[in-house]
Amino acid sequence: MAEPSRILTVSRLNALLKELVEDNFVQVWVEGELSNYSTPASGHAYFSLKDAASQIRAVMFRSHLRLLPFRPEDGMSVVCSGRVSLYTQRGELQLVVESLEPRGVGSLQVAFEQLKARLAAEGLFDAGRKRLLPPFPVTIGVVTSATGAAIQDILHVLQRRAAGVRVLLRPVRVQGEGAAAEIAAAIADLNRHGAADVLIVGRGGGSLEDLWAFNEEIVARAIRASAIPVISAVGHEVDFTISDFVADLRAATPSAAAELVVRSRLDLEGHIDHLMLRLAAQMRGKLELLRERVAGLHRRLRSPRGELALSRQRYEALERRMRQGMETILLQAAREVGTLSGQLDAFSPLRTLERGYAIVEKDGRAVRDAAVLSVGDRLRIRFARGEIGARVEEKG
Repeated sequence: MAEPSRILTVSRLNALLKELVEDNFVQVWVEGELSNYSTPASGHAYFSLKDAASQIRAVMFRSHLRLLPFRPEDGMSVVCSGRVSLYTQRGELQLVVESLEPRGVGSLQVAFEQLKARLAAEGLFDAGRKRLLPPFPVTIGVVTSATGAAIQDILHVLQRRAAGVRVLLRPVRVQGEGAAAEIAAAIADLNRHGAADVLIVGRGGGSLEDLWAFNEEIVARAIRASAIPVISAVGHEVDFTISDFVADLRAATPSAAAELVVRSRLDLEGHIDHLMLRLAAQMRGKLELLRERVAGLHRRLRSPRGELALSRQRYEALERRMRQGMETILLQAAREVGTLSGQLDAFSPLRTLERGYAIVEKDGRAVRDAAVLSVGDRLRIRFARGEIGARVEEKG
């Protein structure tokens, strides 16, 4: 029998084995299939990692698990990074996982597909829930970066095609940690404000990681909860984001979103031009017909005074009818043009000035952001009637 000093307790043996294992397997990468995956109330994940011949128990503690962008599931092929340890209470070898990636597919893509499937099952993408854009928006709310190219593209299109439309910018970060929460909060803020007729939510193009804020659930639910119609305008031509699926309308770029917003206004202007052409054509036709009738009367005119007087009376009657007909046509046309002009006038920049707004210019260019001004800058302020000079005395 062995000497008592060489006999080990179970606890001592497990402690020695734990030390041996942890000293020699500090960092390992292991590929396998997830099995028996569970997350009890502790928040830690417990599962087995197996292949065709073997398996090992594994644990991923809550601090690492919460950093995963996707939800692990049984049957998923993964690559785990971590260390090997021994759970001394039961003498069980286990892999302590610190990071986990799906095999062959990026974790962000897996997270995208999982969220897409879940929200689709809830009906957030249903076409029946999509709303039409307002035909003549006066105020357009924009949720994007204040310094990015997206807002400049939107303003350029609106200035070129819909002068006088008001833009209400709610600046946010569009990538990085916390960006999704800012975007969702901005959508809610514009809804509470209530001035916008339609919202454009988006940014310029980028990688999947750059665009990820628009793939997060908090943004999707904020878009669906919006009482104002939303256009998703994340600047990528081919791939879709979750925001694209849940929004009322998807635009390939921020510029395209601005085009969609003012399309109805351009249609109205085209309709007015069409009516003007039709009116001119009808007037020319009426005049030509009356000229032919007058010419025919002249040809039938005879020398006797009675016939001449009768012809003159007919001529004068026709002339009166022609004038009355032309006056009626012109009056009707004037009413129609006046109605259409009144609709256009509602969108005129001059009408905006009449309501008490003013245009502030520096060096001949309109100022849209106080951040570009400095104390002492000289300004021109244009009102509905007249303009004045001014100088910046202080900045808030």
